[in-house]
Amino acid sequence: MPSGERWDEATARFLDRVGRRAGRLGGFWTRVTEGLAIEELWAQFTSGAQASYELYSADLDWSRFEGEHGLKRSLGIAGALFWAMLMKLSPPRRLFLLIVLAEVVISAVAGSGVMVVLFSAGLLILLALELADRVTMKRDLEIARDIQRWLVPSTPPSLPGIDIAFATRPANTVSGDYYDAFPRPGDRLMLAVADVAGKSVPAALLMATIQASLRTLAQERATLLELVKGLNRYASAHSLAGARFTTAFLAELDLTTLEMAYVNAGHVPPVLLRASGGFERLEEGGLPLGIRAEASYDSGRVKLERGDLLAILTDGVTEAENGRGEEYGEERLLELFRRPAQASAAAELKEIMSAVDAFVGAARQHDDITALVMLLPR
Repeated sequence: MPSGERWDEATARFLDRVGRRAGRLGGFWTRVTEGLAIEELWAQFTSGAQASYELYSADLDWSRFEGEHGLKRSLGIAGALFWAMLMKLSPPRRLFLLIVLAEVVISAVAGSGVMVVLFSAGLLILLALELADRVTMKRDLEIARDIQRWLVPSTPPSLPGIDIAFATRPANTVSGDYYDAFPRPGDRLMLAVADVAGKSVPAALLMATIQASLRTLAQERATLLELVKGLNRYASAHSLAGARFTTAFLAELDLTTLEMAYVNAGHVPPVLLRASGGFERLEEGGLPLGIRAEASYDSGRVKLERGDLLAILTDGVTEAENGRGEEYGEERLLELFRRPAQASAAAELKEIMSAVDAFVGAARQHDDITALVMLLPR
C-alpha cells in the first residue's frame, strides 16, 4: 500500500475515534445540562444563588453588624450565614457536619492531609442525604402538582361566539392561583380567577378548597352576590384569622344578552378592552375573601359587545420583577392594551405573557402568574 494511502487511512481512523469521543462527550454534556445554553445555565445559577442568599440572610440579625467594618464585618456575616445554613439541617446532620469540620481543623493543625479526604467524603455523604430528602419531597410535590392540574380546566369550554384562553405558571411546583370557566344553569358562563395569599403548598391546599366550594355553590340557583358571600364565609372559616385571605374576580356572563355581572374581591382589576377603542378597569366588589365573614360586596355590571376582550390577571403579572428588582407594574400593563385586540384569545394571551417574559428576562420568578383572556369574536 502506498504511503499516502496508509496516511489517509490512519487519519480517517483517528478522526473517526475523535468524532466518536466528541459525540459521547456531547451526549454527556446534553444530558447534564438538559440542552440549556451556557447563558441560560449561568442565569439559573445566579438567580438560584441569589434566592439561597435571601433565604439564609432572612434569619440574620443585621443589627449585630452595625458599626463593624472591613474584615471583622465580613467574617461576622460569613459566620452568621454558616450558622443559618447549619440550622436548616436536621440535628443529626448538624452534629455530623460539625464533627467533620472539627476533624479537619485538627488535621490542619497537625499537618496531616488524610482528613482532607475524610472531609470530602463526609460532605459527599451529607450531600447524598440532603439530595435524597429533596428527591422525595420533589416527587411528592409533583404528585400534588398533578392533582392540582386535575382541579382546573386543561381546555376552555366550547361555546359558540366565545373564545377563551388561559395560562398559569407556578413560582414553585404548586400554585396558589386558581382559574376556571364553566357554564351555569340559565345559559350563563361563570368566570373565576383567584389568588391565595402566599405560595407553594399552603396556598395550593387552600386553593383546592376554594375551587371545590365554588363548584358546589355554583350548582345552586343563587345570584352571583349570594355565591360570593357564601364563598367568603367558607374562606373566612379556613383563613387562619385572615392570614390566608384570597383575592378573587368572579363574573357571570349572560350568553344571550352578553351582559356580565361581576364582583372584584380585592383582586387586580381586570382590563376590558373595547372593540370601539379604549379600555375599562373592573373594580366593583369588596374585601378579599376570608378577611371578614360578614363582609358586604357590591356587584358591577357591564354590557359586552362583539370584538370586546376581557383580560383577568393575578398580581404575579404586575409584580413580576426583572434582574434589577424593578416591577412590571400597572403602567406597562396598561400600555400593552393601548392598541386593538389580537385576533384570538390565545394570541392575546401569548402577547401578554411574552411582554412579561421580555421584561423579566432571566430573573427568578417569585410569585405565581395566571392569566385568563376572553374574546367575543365579531
